[in-house]
Parts: sequence; C-alpha cells; structure tokens
Amino acid sequence: MSPRDRLLALVVAVCWGVNFPMTALALEHFPPFLLVAVRFALLAVPTLLLVPRPAIPWPRLLMVGFALGILQFGFLYLGMEAGMPSGLASLVLQASAPFTVVIAGIWLRERITRRQAIGIGVAVLALAVIAVHRSQVAALLPVVLCLCAALGWALGNVAVRRAAASNPLHLTLWMSVVPPIPMLALSFVVEGPERIGETFATLFTLDALPSIVGLLYVVLVATVLGYGLWTRLLATYPSSTVAPFSMLVPVIGVLASWLAFDEVPDVVELVAGVVVVGGVLYASRVVRAVPERGARSAAESEPPAGVAAEVGTAGVVPQGGAGTGAATGAAAGAAPEAGVRR
Repeated sequence: MSPRDRLLALVVAVCWGVNFPMTALALEHFPPFLLVAVRFALLAVPTLLLVPRPAIPWPRLLMVGFALGILQFGFLYLGMEAGMPSGLASLVLQASAPFTVVIAGIWLRERITRRQAIGIGVAVLALAVIAVHRSQVAALLPVVLCLCAALGWALGNVAVRRAAASNPLHLTLWMSVVPPIPMLALSFVVEGPERIGETFATLFTLDALPSIVGLLYVVLVATVLGYGLWTRLLATYPSSTVAPFSMLVPVIGVLASWLAFDEVPDVVELVAGVVVVGGVLYASRVVRAVPERGARSAAESEPPAGVAAEVGTAGVVPQGGAGTGAATGAAAGAAPEAGVRR
C-alpha cells in the first residue's frame, strides 16, 4: 500500500472514529431505525437525480447496500440505543476486520500473508484487552448487537471488493438507495408512528439542534467522505490489506468520546490503542522480496529494454497492488463490468 493511500486510510479512521459520538448525539432525538432511514434518504434523493448508476449488476449493488446500510447501521444504532457507550461501540465494531479477512479468504479466495496474520493478531489481542477492561460498562445485549453490526460491515467490505465498481464514490452514493424504504418500514413496525411523528414535529427546535448536527456529520463526513475513500481503497487493494485500518477507528472513537462525553480513557486503554496502531501498520506494510544471488545475476545479464516494466508489473500484483495507485483499481474494477449496460 502506497504512503498516500495509507494516509487516506488514516483519514477514514478519523472520520469514522469521530462518527461515534456524533451518532450518539443524533440518537438523542432520532430512534435507531428511523435514523438509518433518514441518513440514507438524504443521500438517496440527490443520488437518484444526479449520479449515474455504477455499471455493476443490480444484485451486487443490493448486496452492498443491504450489508453496509441495513445490517451494519441497523444493528449498530440499535445497540447504541440499548446502552452501548459510543467509545466502546467503536471498539466492538472493529471485529469487522478479522471477519473481513476470513470472509474474503473463503468467498474471494484471497491469500492471507504471514505479515497480515501477525499484524491482525496483535491488533485483535490489543482490542481484546480494551474490551475486557471496559466490559463492565456495557451489558451483553448491546455487545451482541454491535458484533452483528461488525459482521454486516465485513460482508459489505467483501461485497464492495467483489462489485469492483470503476467509480467507488458512485457505488457509495448508490448503496444509499437500498436502506431507506426497508428501514422506514421497520421503524413503523418497531418504533411506531407516534414516535416517528413526534421526532419530526420537534425536529426544528433548539433541543434537537445537536442531533441535527450529528446527523449532518454522519451523512456528509462519515458517509460521503469516509465511504468514498474506503470503497476506493477496497477497489485498489485486497480486502485483507485495507480492512486492518478499521482497527484504528476505536482509538479515535475512544478519544473523541472522552472529549465529547467525558468517557475518560485510562493507561491500559491508551497503551492498547498504541498497540492497535502498530499492528495495523505492520499488517499493511509491503515487504519486497530480495532476489537470490543467482536470480539477480541472471536478471542483470538480460537486456534491460522492456524487462523492467514487465518485472515491475508482475511484482506488484501478488502484493495487493502496492504502488500501483488508482490505475490498478480502475483496471481491476473494469474487468468484471465488461458487457454490463451503462
């Protein structure tokens, strides 16, 4: 993974980490299923009018929207309303990273390197330390709901990789078309029309202002910016390379919740957070193999014309596209779309 794309992955982690206290603010006024419906409806309307549909089959688009929109956020918001603190929610949701690696290995036959396994293992152990340390602040049901959200996120990661859209931002926007109607129907059944009516009747009051700010952050920053960058990275690199960066989100989430709600982290959480960062960076680093002496001598004896480019191309593909940038992502995304009517 190139240094520039590592930086973009870190930006996504910050956007999503701050997203947790912002979501907690939004949930102070909106019930969870209605919040999911409103969040994606605000994106779906302009998307349908202005954004071309990605040139991928409808079933793949529906799968991305179902996994990332309905499963992930439906369970996450329900868990947070059930009592999961925003900082701890940001931690538990990062189980999506090992879920993604396992699902990608089974579904897409992606190879897990030894470095990735070690880095993810170290980060997971550090996350487990934080989880055990903070398990007293949350009941079992909210934790289970957030784990279900993590599984939805993992399925969405792999679905995005399989969709291989040539324009990741268009995929991010068009996936928002899927959740609004199903989640609004669930809201009517579970939360009731009275609560929905009261939510909208008091929407423009001063008390609802923090929730509106939280909702706008969720829509514009966490969804448009965050998922736009995330899907671009998934279209460029294997899921097992990108997914470990999601483990940085709880570090930012815990710190942001500390600033917003005085959820004070202690030394154990801070040290474990540093270990999470180290594990992610270790897993994402690409080590170029040094050719053996005989192979290097043979390579040097051949004409340089055309060979360097050929070796350079062959060398980056098994490493997950390191150093190829957006061109590799576009090439990888274009192949599955051949023959799909735009």
